[in-house]
Amino acid sequence: MGTVWRAEDELLGRQVAVKKLHAPHAHEDEMATLFERTRREARSAARISHPNVVVVHDVVEDEGVPAIVMEYVPATDLGDLIKKNGPVGPAEAARIGRGMIAALRAAHAAGVFHRDVKPGNVLLAANGRVVLTDFGIAQASGTSTLTRTGELIGSIDFLSPERLTGGAVPGPEADLWALGATLYQAVEGRSPFRRDTPIETAYAIAADEVPTARNAGALAPVIAGLLVRDPGLRMSAEEAERRLRGPAAEPETESVLRNDVAQARQEPPAVPAPTPTPAHTATTAAHTLPPARRRGRAALWLTAAVAVAAVAAGGTYVATRPSGGEASASTSQSPSASASASASPSPTATDSASPSIAPVPAGYHLVDETDRGYSVPVPDGWTRQADDNGDVDFIDPTKMVDLKVSAMEFAGTSPIQGWQELEPQTQKQVGDTYHRLRMNATRWRDQPAAIWEFTWQGKTRTWHAIDLGFGEEGGTAYAVYLSAPDDQWATYKPVFDNAVAGIRITD
Repeated sequence: MGTVWRAEDELLGRQVAVKKLHAPHAHEDEMATLFERTRREARSAARISHPNVVVVHDVVEDEGVPAIVMEYVPATDLGDLIKKNGPVGPAEAARIGRGMIAALRAAHAAGVFHRDVKPGNVLLAANGRVVLTDFGIAQASGTSTLTRTGELIGSIDFLSPERLTGGAVPGPEADLWALGATLYQAVEGRSPFRRDTPIETAYAIAADEVPTARNAGALAPVIAGLLVRDPGLRMSAEEAERRLRGPAAEPETESVLRNDVAQARQEPPAVPAPTPTPAHTATTAAHTLPPARRRGRAALWLTAAVAVAAVAAGGTYVATRPSGGEASASTSQSPSASASASASPSPTATDSASPSIAPVPAGYHLVDETDRGYSVPVPDGWTRQADDNGDVDFIDPTKMVDLKVSAMEFAGTSPIQGWQELEPQTQKQVGDTYHRLRMNATRWRDQPAAIWEFTWQGKTRTWHAIDLGFGEEGGTAYAVYLSAPDDQWATYKPVFDNAVAGIRITD
């Protein structure tokens, strides 16, 4: 797009970077487009005030060609660093990722989408600063695009599936996909979808299996969460930043690496069975507290989405239903209790462009709930609990993790509206510690859907939940929900992914 020069600002006595765009043999209309694109880049970057975003000082004209005067950052870029020294370690990749996600969140808050996130646009300064640069093809929300029909702008290796397929207008989720691909290249030394030709690369992004980052350590779940084809199910910026500041940011211990490697290899890591306190071995149950539900069209989409942790003596979690009854389950442990998480789902299983159903992973079995309209893959050794309201809970052997599938009589016109109506009830039940991670509309197997993810603080720990609701208007509405301790989320999130990817609707 241009050449970047190091220059001297003679007025203020400082070094700056000047990017002069290339315009060889440009026609008059092409020059007008070039000038407008340059002004947009400057305006886009100027709208963002953040230490992880390069500062734009001015736009000038030099020999009839536009040039952008920017902050000079003595640095190497991540792409050159990988070429010269090879992949970086997970902890360093997490540090770089924290700077990138902070920059993207600032840009998105300002209504700017970068659209060309890649290692070459990530500057690594000698003082440790991470700077996202080159907003040259950024688009501010609410502005028209300069792209011609059929033209794709950006580096093909890092384009999101939704930008390739030309469906819905890409949003900030497209930058998050590119972030995931950038972090993958940082730890693996190559882009995840690079093929011999651009067409083959585009096909790989749209249809091939998403590769596992085997050298990512504790960063692997973040990369996997960002490289989800359905933008509505992709890991949110808030969740990515939280994880990059959590376990992914810490040096990997042997046990953490062992679990992450097992997950990357699609092997179920062992989950130790709890040792019950003798005084509380009669009945135990999962920690979930479903809200009261009304049946019928007036309460469409109000599903069992709330999970409240109530700590009983001996560290046991008891579920108290609104009616006052207690849901109980035997404390006996299944020999196959280790299957708490398993293979990642087929990349097309939750892709709105494909209605394919993923096979049942190893360590799972298909539970037939035909009378409720579906069958769903569940980890071996999990206990089934059902009620008369259309809810079925599958409780893991530790009694702290709940996979819930709900079926309701009528689906409304807007799953996202249902979640929005239910959220105040959830906040009321869990209190001020409720924190929404994401809530957005999406598509699931060509049906309207909505994804909702949140955390809250229990008496002794933080809990994490995710809920996907879907269904055609007037038909049956379904919701797939998972709640688990937040510090074990990376272990149990694949249970939700496998359920969503492998559920079979039999209505």
